[in-house]
Amino acid sequence: MTAAGVPPGGIPVAPADETASDRAARILLGVSGGIAAYKACELLRRLTEAGHDVTVVPTASALTFVGRATWEALSGHPVSSDVFDDVADVPHVRLGQTAELVIVAPATADLLARAATGRADDLLAATLLTARCPIVMAPAMHTEMWEHPAVQANVATLRSRGVVVLDPAVGRLTGADSGAGRLPDPSEIAAAALSLLARPDGVADLAGRHVVVSAGGTREPLDPVRFLGNRSSGKQGYALARTAAARGASVTVVAANVSLPDPAGAKVVRVGTAAELRDAVLEAAAGADAVVMAAAVADFRPVTEATSKIKKTDADPAPIELTRTDDVLAELSAHRRRDGQVVVGFAAETDDPLRNARAKLAAKGCDLLVVNQVGADLVFDSDVNAATVLGSDGSAVEVPLGDKNRLAHAVWDAVVDRLAP
Repeated sequence: MTAAGVPPGGIPVAPADETASDRAARILLGVSGGIAAYKACELLRRLTEAGHDVTVVPTASALTFVGRATWEALSGHPVSSDVFDDVADVPHVRLGQTAELVIVAPATADLLARAATGRADDLLAATLLTARCPIVMAPAMHTEMWEHPAVQANVATLRSRGVVVLDPAVGRLTGADSGAGRLPDPSEIAAAALSLLARPDGVADLAGRHVVVSAGGTREPLDPVRFLGNRSSGKQGYALARTAAARGASVTVVAANVSLPDPAGAKVVRVGTAAELRDAVLEAAAGADAVVMAAAVADFRPVTEATSKIKKTDADPAPIELTRTDDVLAELSAHRRRDGQVVVGFAAETDDPLRNARAKLAAKGCDLLVVNQVGADLVFDSDVNAATVLGSDGSAVEVPLGDKNRLAHAVWDAVVDRLAP
């Protein structure tokens, strides 16, 4: 099977048209003065290697962590932090006017405060006032600073103006401290920010919403070293999480056996089995506007788990007795955790996917079902996907082959259409 077509009843996988995320874009990378400034070098490298034209605007304090020569060598552009450099070119206006995307990473508490109050006391702050393109900020600071009411008020102000402020990751901070405030992985910041280029309006239409996404594949233990599992990598679930965060949502990811960097801006809850996933999803869904079940949840588990490794002997192995696991999608659909909650399921099918998916949509009672055709060389652990988004109202939206962020946006578009005001 090739990407050019599929058997009758399959999912269309015709190549998609080019979007803004596929071509070179003019990106402004702002860097403020925190220890995480060194990670912005990796972010810059990823953006330029993807073919984008990136201009770096550091604050003066950022230059005490990473020097001007580093930024110029990596970006190929002169670097300045002062509004009085190259005054004839009016950089504090021109940079913002010509940018197609602005990313600020790290965004310190000071930078957030100056941006929220409209200060223009250096080149980066002034540029943020003139930018009319999507703006993504990735805060990084100590936990106590991030949780301070003043910082949270500034974040709320920026979000109310359409700025996408990603929640920081939880992990090791400066010194021995650990907690919320760590800069998300640069690869995930890049993926989240660039996903906005596929949406020309740049509207944060999930702002103020809480969404839950399950990702990965559950594993049901057979003995201490073996399990029944599946081939899901979690890439599609993580794409859903990062794009939701980029569209302004508060995101909780329930990740089953995923070995990927945490999606930027998302809270990650790690689980192993179907039972653990059920408990975590139901708890997170209590206050969620939408729940997207992208994880591949095992349908069966062994009735008993051996306490010791099952040894290979000359005798034939004993049959493994299986029992059904809980149907989390059906439970969510039948017992919504709040009024107006939108529930989305996924159907990975090998044969006659659309017919099987329509039957599953009716049986599960969810609002949307994303069906894709899977197999040895399709979908699993791939960076691309093709699917059809089926609605309980009889709608069907085909999403042609493209990166998984593109499919994620199509799913959120359908969710936004169904969310209560």
